Amino acid sequence: MKFVKLLCAAAVGCMMAAPMAISTAWAQDQIVIKFSHVVAPETPKGKGAEKFKELAEKLTAGKVKVEVYPNSQLYKDKEELEALQLGAVQMLAPSLAKFGPLGAKEFEVFDLPYIFPSKEVLQRVTKGEIGKKLFQKLESKGIIGLAYWDNGFKIMSANKPLIKPEDVKGLKMRIQSSKVLDAQMRALGALPQVMAFSEVYQALQTGVVDGTENPPSNMYTQKMHEVQKYATLTDHGYLGYAVIVNKKFWEGLPADLRGKLEEAMKEATDYANDIAQNENDVALAQMKASGKTEFHTQTKEEREAWIKALKPVHKDAESRVGKDLIEAIYKEAAAAGFKM
Repeated sequence: MKFVKLLCAAAVGCMMAAPMAISTAWAQDQIVIKFSHVVAPETPKGKGAEKFKELAEKLTAGKVKVEVYPNSQLYKDKEELEALQLGAVQMLAPSLAKFGPLGAKEFEVFDLPYIFPSKEVLQRVTKGEIGKKLFQKLESKGIIGLAYWDNGFKIMSANKPLIKPEDVKGLKMRIQSSKVLDAQMRALGALPQVMAFSEVYQALQTGVVDGTENPPSNMYTQKMHEVQKYATLTDHGYLGYAVIVNKKFWEGLPADLRGKLEEAMKEATDYANDIAQNENDVALAQMKASGKTEFHTQTKEEREAWIKALKPVHKDAESRVGKDLIEAIYKEAAAAGFKM
């Protein structure tokens, strides 16, 4: 049923993406971009998508209409990349972890625990040559990468205190589909459970999984704090997104409109990334105020213990994501004053 659903939707999407139709039908008709994502509208990604819609429609004087579908209204995160490739939707903003299973395993470098010691190091990667070269890996998959959007650094939550790395041992921890995230949890002695984002709250509520990892904004908007007794501010991993578009659709657009959309995306990216940290700060404060989850702030010694426990994951990932890529990020960290 899933494949039939995608094929039916793609029938329209592929027609929209066909270059030969652009010079005639699109010269007269409004171009529709379906922008699908899996999180709530009030998250940084949700707000970024709405900002892109506003700017795109304004800058193209209404020649382009952007329809935003949040909260997995169209597709769950396991389905959306296939839908994009089939042309059923034109634009997505999946988490960077989604590209490893697609075959672009270099993107799993973003999942490495403690690979980004600061936001500055992260931006040196996403705004520099490393980020551009990674996007090039997607083109053979029929995908164009437009921008990197932040959602911040992740915290670890469960129904028991997670003070030391060994406290995670034996817990069923929800992860996104990623070899690196799987290795991360196994390094801690946990049992990784791959699960769609939209299913996590119920799984936590019913005990199907014991805990998970998320930036505060995702944890709060999905009400995970209502079903998690404890959380530790580990900042161990980064959760970011890539705004991507169907390659055939994008390259078939009139050049002037594509330029306007690129302008809209640049401004929407600055907006989304600027608010990401604030949204996480606000979400964390609201969860603390609710009293439903007890939050632990690590000491320097506790953080060092977690880094030591997870550092072997970097070495193990070299064969998948590339030793040269990992070392290139280490160099960016060193340039920003961090020793890796």
